[in-house]
Amino acid sequence: MAKELEEGTGFQMDWSKLAKVAEGNPDVVPVAVQDIDTKELLVLAYANEQALNHTFQTGNATLWSTSRRELWEKGATSGETFKVIEVRVNCEQNSLLYLVRPRRGGMCHTKNSGGTPRVGCYYRVLDPETKKLTNLDP
Repeated sequence: MAKELEEGTGFQMDWSKLAKVAEGNPDVVPVAVQDIDTKELLVLAYANEQALNHTFQTGNATLWSTSRRELWEKGATSGETFKVIEVRVNCEQNSLLYLVRPRRGGMCHTKNSGGTPRVGCYYRVLDPETKKLTNLDP
């Protein structure tokens, strides 16, 4: 199932994601993670106060995993860490922007056919007519 969700061409949007996030997760806000040099949006994730404090303490992009319900220091296991250059807050103070610089590799937990972690999580384009996905980094 995960392989089809993450690599397939079928559009399977999780429309109830925000409802799931609201249930059972400590107070969280959305975090857009953007490469400060390329301006590419790498991932949209969530953070709570603990994740933000950990980010400031370590200098590494730290988020809150809504699926595992635990602190998630990006790359702690894989080595694909991201140095946080700047944290911005939106006008309503209900979301964050982490401007990051990859220390090596990509942001996404999926890998392309060459075995390289994808730079960002937005690697497929949705066709508006067929609702099929095209992989830009196969």
